[in-house]
Amino acid sequence: MGERALSAAWWRRRADGSVELAIRVHLGAKRTDVVGELGDELKVRVASPPVDGKANAALVRFLASQLGVPMRDVTVVRGESSRSKLVAVRVDVDPSVLVTKGGP
Repeated sequence: MGERALSAAWWRRRADGSVELAIRVHLGAKRTDVVGELGDELKVRVASPPVDGKANAALVRFLASQLGVPMRDVTVVRGESSRSKLVAVRVDVDPSVLVTKGGP
């Protein structure tokens, strides 16, 4: 993690201590997992369909699980109906663990 974690373009620490994650969602996967970094976004495959907010809920559930926080601490701030999303997470850990942890 070290230096690379500090320069990850897909996340930044906010003034309130939470982090913002720039996520690129790919739908229709067999399972939800992190694919890797894609430019300035983190590419995440989501198994749930984009119907009635199910894909967003699956993304929030996955991120909460991987970062060890309650789901209430993960919020889609921008891009609820887009593949590119900005997600805010109240977390103390370095979010680059998502890249090293991978899937569930």
